[in-house]
Amino acid sequence: MPSLKSLRLHAGLVDDMANMLDIDLEEATIRGDVSMDQLSEAVLRCTDCPNPDNCQTLLAQASSLSRTPEYCRNKDLLHKLMP
Repeated sequence: MPSLKSLRLHAGLVDDMANMLDIDLEEATIRGDVSMDQLSEAVLRCTDCPNPDNCQTLLAQASSLSRTPEYCRNKDLLHKLMP
């Protein structure tokens, strides 16, 4: 099981990536487009990513994104939620 620190880091990365893709995860959850379980699974998938530093750098440098990096373990979920 990932540490609390790791879970917080990756929850932030999932949320930040969604925001960069113009996805409001809270709104998507309210609409029923994604469940809380799916979001929890997305965070856990993110903890297995070998590139969190690359992701942090990408998110820090971009003002928006049109798609996730190819290595993103949540690309299918995030692309499905894109407006």
